[in-house]
Amino acid sequence: MSAARRAGRIAVVRETLAITAYATGDFGLALRELRTYRRISGKNDQLPLLVDSERGVGRPDRALEVGRSVDRAELPAAVQADLALAMSGARLDLEQPELALAELEIPQLDPDRAFSYSPALFSAYAEVLEELGRASEAAEWRARARRAEEALAGPAEAEVVEIFEVELDESDESDESDESEESESAEEPIPADGEIDDDPGAVLEPDVAAVLEDTSDGAVRQED
Repeated sequence: MSAARRAGRIAVVRETLAITAYATGDFGLALRELRTYRRISGKNDQLPLLVDSERGVGRPDRALEVGRSVDRAELPAAVQADLALAMSGARLDLEQPELALAELEIPQLDPDRAFSYSPALFSAYAEVLEELGRASEAAEWRARARRAEEALAGPAEAEVVEIFEVELDESDESDESDESEESESAEEPIPADGEIDDDPGAVLEPDVAAVLEDTSDGAVRQED
């Protein structure tokens, strides 16, 4: 608050105050500062917080209006994911679980890749599925959320990793051809940068074999 009084026309100052107010649960102050930050900077990168703050003051309808006011395609991938979480939450506030699920069904909900935002997105999807009584599907997405979180806990620079499912037939473990196929799968080339979703700073994890070895049920197969 002291910084805002001294440098109220500097966008990052208002942004920092807004984020701090949101974190402390002062959603009214967060709304005011987020709107000011947006006006000064002309950016929509804090739109998810703006939507969630509207929820915080008990206005889920208004939250949905704010979320729909921007073309999501123009937002970075991570912001799109955060916005989907906030919009889904607003739908749940309005007791609309089917629409809450639809809000989360965005391109970033990719079970074959783990980005920095994937654990939260997968977990939220699982919770809504549980709300709809689809327990088995919910369990699958919770498992994916755990695997994504474990994979992303690797090197600090790894913002995105590939998740592969490895199916082993115990009766054929001694078969040389099977061993050859598994070896080729483990050495599958890393996709070029152009094939990675637009996640700022995202770098493919060079080797997720160690993670997969610790996962008894496997992850979802990366389709060619």
